[in-house]
Amino acid sequence: MTILLKNAKIFDGRSLGGECEDILVKDGVIARRGSGLPEDGAEVYDLGGKLVCPGFIDLHVHFRDPGYEWREDTESGARAAAAGGYSTVVTMPNTEPAVDNPVTVEYLLARGKRAGGARVLPSGCVSKGRQGKQLAELGLMAETGAVLFTDDGSPVWDAKLLKTALLYSKDLDVRIMEHPEEPSLTAKAHVNEGVVSASSGLKGWPASAEVIDIQRGIALSRETDAPIHFTHVSTELGVDAVRQAKKEGLPVTCDVTPHHLSLDENCILVSRFSSTYKVNPPLRTRKDVKALWEAIADGTADAIVTDHAPYHMDEKDVPFQEAPCGIASIECSVAVVLDTWLKLGEPVALEHLLSLFTSGPAALLPRPWRALGAIKEGAAADITVLDLDAVKRVDVNEWKSKARLCPWDGEMLQGWPVMTLVEGNVRMNRLEDGE
Repeated sequence: MTILLKNAKIFDGRSLGGECEDILVKDGVIARRGSGLPEDGAEVYDLGGKLVCPGFIDLHVHFRDPGYEWREDTESGARAAAAGGYSTVVTMPNTEPAVDNPVTVEYLLARGKRAGGARVLPSGCVSKGRQGKQLAELGLMAETGAVLFTDDGSPVWDAKLLKTALLYSKDLDVRIMEHPEEPSLTAKAHVNEGVVSASSGLKGWPASAEVIDIQRGIALSRETDAPIHFTHVSTELGVDAVRQAKKEGLPVTCDVTPHHLSLDENCILVSRFSSTYKVNPPLRTRKDVKALWEAIADGTADAIVTDHAPYHMDEKDVPFQEAPCGIASIECSVAVVLDTWLKLGEPVALEHLLSLFTSGPAALLPRPWRALGAIKEGAAADITVLDLDAVKRVDVNEWKSKARLCPWDGEMLQGWPVMTLVEGNVRMNRLEDGE
């Protein structure tokens, strides 16, 4: 199949071109890039100056497969991801059973290939059953196709086990992703420790719980010289710790989420404790939100991830203190970030912001997948097309995801993905909708 994308501004993963160009996609790869390319029987899409980017990559999604498919399954999740502008997603292993062996990794890869949405790459557990006691089959999972190792949903409980895992991961070229939390400080906590916890009487979740685990991981990275990635960092203290580790030259990276970039703990009060705002880690202060944008601006943050966490309506539509933690956002997350960026007065350069969806996360994946973060001839035709002027209402009833609760439902947001290609296959196309 041959596709010609005409008249587009191109962000190649590093820099944003000034003039409109064309991209010819043939047999699943980018065949040519240039001006005035001949159509030669190709399926032509005139983008009218819209922005072509490498396919967006989400390093942190929960598709609930296997075991909790009524919340989300691989097919609904992959299609939802493509609808949100993502060409590649990495699924978390906190399922039932947990993804701690090569058979389950192989199962998820096969399900992803049949889904007809975004490319699905599984992560594997660090420890068997995510219990933090025995090392999982890291080598076999890496050989089968696991692209990260994490016990996400909780930290790796045992420091010695985490150190051993770091040493193995260094040889396997598969990064450890740590969920930064000290559980002894967060047990039965519901909200950020501060104004909301004091006014509501709900137990608070302190920033120290995040930074303590980050500092532990940094110390182990220093000893092993092994990369470690901290996911959904939410506090000023957390990003400061990562920033200092980077200045030291340690192989430490982190990501931030759309909800922590756009929402704060006051949303819980204003919403009268709507469970749509309950998430792990919790929404923080406005000062923390500002610190996360500063982390993006100075390169401390390496990626933006959704932490898409779908639940059934019956599970989330309950009193705040009874609800599970999790925000579903994968179909509107790009728009949330772009809309927030616009409202803040464009605090970082657009090309740098876009790198956190493309070349930034690609660099954290094993070697074969790192090329996904670039637009270049010969590369896989994973492409996301953005319309920065598009204004659209978030409507969960139109979602491909099974989730139906979202903090932004009903809001008008500016800046949306309008097309997603995966290896040259069109997985989402809103160009004909006039959006």
